[in-house]
Amino acid sequence: MPTSTTEDPNPREPNPGDPHPGGRDPGGRDPDTKARLYDAFAASGKALASGKRLELLDLLAQGERTVDALAKAAGLHLTTASAHLQTLKQAGLVVTRREGVRIHYRLAGEDVARLLALLRKVAEAHQAAVPAARDAYLGAYDPAEVTHEELGARVAAGEVVLLDVRPAEEYRAGHIPGARSLPVAELTDRIDELPQETEIVVYCRGAYCVLAHDAVRLLTERGRRAVRLHDGMLEWRLAERPVAAGDPA
Repeated sequence: MPTSTTEDPNPREPNPGDPHPGGRDPGGRDPDTKARLYDAFAASGKALASGKRLELLDLLAQGERTVDALAKAAGLHLTTASAHLQTLKQAGLVVTRREGVRIHYRLAGEDVARLLALLRKVAEAHQAAVPAARDAYLGAYDPAEVTHEELGARVAAGEVVLLDVRPAEEYRAGHIPGARSLPVAELTDRIDELPQETEIVVYCRGAYCVLAHDAVRLLTERGRRAVRLHDGMLEWRLAERPVAAGDPA
């Protein structure tokens, strides 16, 4: 009488480097458990494999936002923004809370912000296309920058005006203590609010935020002495430096 056999519908691919092909490892583990572990890691990588999703994470690193606000800031249709945010949520990179009919998104933790910052730095260091793309977006490199340490000393001494040129809602969510809020979109109309002789240090979201570059160029064209903080609010937070919140005093 013929013997019946049942074929595995998902046979494991043979691995020439597997010291125990077709069987369990010395610890008695099913080799497929390793594959499932690395597939779980890869789910996070897949969620990050979109420029727009990285941009949404960059915006959320500034503070919690609604889907509508994120879509507007990222230049996306609402349905597209929602789909990207769902992908990030399924990967555990963002979390939500409901307020009436509105859904608010925020990063799942500071470690997500660190991952974003590290990913960008690794890409810049090892991917040839990044420096050229960075320069095309941010403009010509200006070596006049201020470090965190220099900024603290100069603000304390009253030597500079510290200017936050992000949108007002991002300033309210968290800013460098002592900073004045003047969104770059309002800078041309409100430049006379700034002192004429004092040097201005400008910052925005992070090392790859164009707002501070645009503000420094505009201020310089108007005869003001202006330099950038060498990175921005994301890196300031990650360095565990003091952060203030709320409206300007």
